[in-house]
Amino acid sequence: MRLSRSLSISSLSGLPLWKEESLPVQDLLLFEVSWEVTNKVGGIYTVIQTKAKITVDEWGENYIMMGPYYEHNFKTQVEKCEPPNQAIKAAMDSLINNGSQVHFGRWLIEGSPYVILFDIGAAAWNLDRWKGDLWNACSIGLPYHDREANDSLIFGSLVAWFFKELTDQLQDKPNVIAHFHEWQAGTGLLLSHFRKIPLATIFTTHATLLGRYLCAGNADFYNNLDKFNIDREAGERQIYHRYCLERAAVHCAHVFTTVSQITAVEANHMLHRQPDVVTPNGLNVRKFSAMHEFQNLHSMNKAKIQEFVRGHFYGHLDFDLEKTLFFFIAGRYEFSNKGADLFLESLSRLNYLLRVHKSDVTVVVFFIMPAKTNNFNVESLKGQAVRKQLWDTAQFVKEKFGKRLYESLLRGEIPDMSKILDRDDFTIMKRAIYGTQRHSLPPVTTHNMLDDSTDPILSNIRRIGLFNGRNDRVKIVFHPEFLSSTSPLLPMDYEEFVRGCHLGVFPSYYEPWGYTPGECTVMGIPSVTTNLSGFGCFMEEHVSDPSEYGIYIVDRRFRSADESCNQLTQFMFSFCQQSRRQRIIQRNRTERLSDLLDWRYLGRFYMYARHLALSRSFPSEFKMDHLNITQGFRYPRPSSVPPSPSASLHSTPHHSDEEDDDTYDEEEEAERDRQNIKAPFTLGAEPEGKNLHPPAPVVQTLSNIFTPPAL
Repeated sequence: MRLSRSLSISSLSGLPLWKEESLPVQDLLLFEVSWEVTNKVGGIYTVIQTKAKITVDEWGENYIMMGPYYEHNFKTQVEKCEPPNQAIKAAMDSLINNGSQVHFGRWLIEGSPYVILFDIGAAAWNLDRWKGDLWNACSIGLPYHDREANDSLIFGSLVAWFFKELTDQLQDKPNVIAHFHEWQAGTGLLLSHFRKIPLATIFTTHATLLGRYLCAGNADFYNNLDKFNIDREAGERQIYHRYCLERAAVHCAHVFTTVSQITAVEANHMLHRQPDVVTPNGLNVRKFSAMHEFQNLHSMNKAKIQEFVRGHFYGHLDFDLEKTLFFFIAGRYEFSNKGADLFLESLSRLNYLLRVHKSDVTVVVFFIMPAKTNNFNVESLKGQAVRKQLWDTAQFVKEKFGKRLYESLLRGEIPDMSKILDRDDFTIMKRAIYGTQRHSLPPVTTHNMLDDSTDPILSNIRRIGLFNGRNDRVKIVFHPEFLSSTSPLLPMDYEEFVRGCHLGVFPSYYEPWGYTPGECTVMGIPSVTTNLSGFGCFMEEHVSDPSEYGIYIVDRRFRSADESCNQLTQFMFSFCQQSRRQRIIQRNRTERLSDLLDWRYLGRFYMYARHLALSRSFPSEFKMDHLNITQGFRYPRPSSVPPSPSASLHSTPHHSDEEDDDTYDEEEEAERDRQNIKAPFTLGAEPEGKNLHPPAPVVQTLSNIFTPPAL
């Protein structure tokens, strides 16, 4: 199934900014509604948190987020204050006077946006009445035992009630835009639509509800998208009511968006509406004033990981840490969806290749996936204690050695090396060496697992036989807990850990976007992703040869599992063959891609969606006749990379040896990249007389003009 390209309306530094007609934000109110406002559940929290600053910069006090109230979150994350807008205050007072609890304040994140939080528990006494309202509006019933669906109905009813009170206060000005994220917030959109509340509505799905369930059940999802009986599949999983809520919200919204091309294809089949705009997820990219400061951070944090490895592999540390590469995979523990199954099989093959080729490179692979544990295991803690004891012994002997050497030199004598260390010193060192002896292999996991025998990662490690043996060139460390700087084992935050690694590997099967490879990119760390992840599709579109920039894209859509596994193995093996200088050059290139992921540019997809929603909901006041968005971009191959006969997107990550000469100039190559990013296109006007739901795809290629088809 061929994928259409996203509507790209971004720019990079050096290109002109959006200078055409912009929205009169002083005459508008923008509300963003999500279950994850101040409430961290999954990736949507990262999206709305990181996007807040650029939205506040554009909208100021006219931008308000809406979410559920949780007392602990409110006390620790929100500064309570009074609403600056009297209409908002009056709408809140109306709800409060009728028995609901509504809280207002500033969310203490970058940008400090205003938030309105609705207390779900305090309004639960209305649940039966609101279930009746939902049934009368759209004939969707909710079972009593589905707590999450019932909570979403209470939340949505409060949101719709608030919007009714607000628009009654405002009359015609200012107009209101309401942006809803995911099905939990979609009930508010549904009720607002059926009550004919004058709003411009946007609905964003970050992943379809049924898609998550099907992939969690190991279905051959993408090859059978057009074959699923959607209603039956939802019914068999007892989520038919949730699916109906999601699908109804999609079809009631003025503008429907999703986060990636692969999810747009999925949504078209699962929800029967093609997204109007693809709105990729971005990050707040903080540039360093010194060009190579991120390289220094890599070296510093790599040293911390090396210290952990020294302790974890004590007694078996027969490999050179200077020739050791650190790979990692991180995220929710979804064994198949996150590609851990493919990764483990590829590691087995990589281990074979490294041994056959007698490589002196060792790969230590970290699995950072939270699972059920009851504590650190004794062997892991003992390893770090042994390392600390050896360090203390070395420091003690070094001080004695240094003092005797100093005194000898003061006397004008060349020290006798046989006398500078006495028998006691040798005894101390021998005892330290004997203390590092180990009769068992280094542990594969750092914690005691509660489900050791059935754990998917451990079961597959047993199958492939990677037990950290002396002859294995691939070592595995499973850390089933989120990283923390206070950990006694690996005292590093996630960001520090990522910066210290050499390669992030995320061969996901189901990944609507994928923040983990994006985070690697902005830190200058190469990563592996797939063409089934939103991030991978985005990079394939905007970068001519992603692998040369340290973004290796495994084909999991059009290849068999075995072929994908071999491709991933080849990527990792070629990466192991790179010289240190080649890895430094590649990290420089990877870090340059961070502009592609900056909210300052990706935020314009959201700007366009808002303008489109206003033109469809208030056509007499907002038109798109003269909306021309800035030029697009496409990274070329790096100028220092020799041309190849084929412009394959999946070229080998192993650079040509020609890069080892003195022709490479980082500043010159970076400047050429900035000058070469010129693939212009323009977005056209929204034709008059369009209805809410375009029946045909409106997600076009870069060279096309955006013109939603008429009904």
